[in-house]
Amino acid sequence: MEKTPQGTSVGVDDPYQFVERCDHLTDDGRCRYAAEHARHDPEFAAERRADDLRCPAADYEARRASEQSTGERSEPGDGEWEWSDCPHFRARNRDRECVRCGLEERRRAHDDERPLLEEHHLEYRDDDRRELSHEITVYLCRWCHAKVHDSWARVDDDASPDPEAIAEAEGRRSDEQAEAAFSTAAERYDEE
Repeated sequence: MEKTPQGTSVGVDDPYQFVERCDHLTDDGRCRYAAEHARHDPEFAAERRADDLRCPAADYEARRASEQSTGERSEPGDGEWEWSDCPHFRARNRDRECVRCGLEERRRAHDDERPLLEEHHLEYRDDDRRELSHEITVYLCRWCHAKVHDSWARVDDDASPDPEAIAEAEGRRSDEQAEAAFSTAAERYDEE
């Protein structure tokens, strides 16, 4: 199982299993990084521009997704990469719910209370084993995050939210509903 630099578990064997797509990938399969950040890696940008900014990893993922119906696992072909081959790959989860138990985030505006969800890094740089350093993150609720780092729990476990997590989320939901409740001016003045 993958580990943090401190040696605690991140809860997955292969972080790339949790990747849907690269953050730099456009809807038409082009590499936004090569187009917008060419000055950071001119060689990479030149290679991508020579191929009309085509993302080789997206091509492979698309082919693999179409082949999943047959149950076959293909290898990258000529000019194709896996996500892990791209030097500028980044995948940050955008869904505001825990990937392990499904608890949804409930934040209140102008409040400094601790969020229910925390960003959980699945990929850490390991100079001895990998040249590339990718950012792969998902959201875990505070309770699942602690279980993954401090015990045997895995990110892909079929888990339900902790009772404490449900109580915290419901308390916030009640506060939201109370804040949105309508009261007439007469009712407000009667309270004073």
